[in-house]
Amino acid sequence: MSIQKLNDNELVQLYIGGNEESLAILLERHKRKIFTSIIVVVKEQQLAEDIFQDTFFKVIQTLKRGQYSEEGKFLPWVIRIARNLIIDHFRRAKKMPPVPVYVNDEGEEISVFNSLSSGEAEPLETNDRQFKNDIRNLINNLPADQREVVLMRIYFDMSFKEISEFTNVSINTALGRMRYALFNLKKMIGDRKLEAVCR
Repeated sequence: MSIQKLNDNELVQLYIGGNEESLAILLERHKRKIFTSIIVVVKEQQLAEDIFQDTFFKVIQTLKRGQYSEEGKFLPWVIRIARNLIIDHFRRAKKMPPVPVYVNDEGEEISVFNSLSSGEAEPLETNDRQFKNDIRNLINNLPADQREVVLMRIYFDMSFKEISEFTNVSINTALGRMRYALFNLKKMIGDRKLEAVCR
């Protein structure tokens, strides 16, 4: 049988056993989907290429150390590595865009947490640096799956379809995570009596 016809897990096992060609086949087989999952979040070609390379460097390190245990789930595992590297990059670079405040049809400014899921209004930046920092801290206190959806939806302007594909869950699951995140954030905001000062 041709090596090209082997499934992902068989190719992984061959690579662990010393067959370098098998990794090249895996890369060729999945590079488009992996790269797309990166660029849809970072929206910069060079940065996406850097994270793509870092992702496969980490994949190679993990496989060579014999630490791969995701039998039969190679692609989701690689996408998870890429996703973690993206989040790490934005944390290190502190390049999170400002927390948006929305303006409704009556011209009233509404906290992002009252209308996150509507997606109908155009964002307006708040000038209150302390409020933005407080909100980011609250987001960091969310459970990982909820925090991820909030970051992708609000900061990276991803659709729920894109989020579901990137995180390998259904759209309903992504929506559910956002609902729970909003509930938790509103509760934390209420508990801490945070207010946006918009100038």
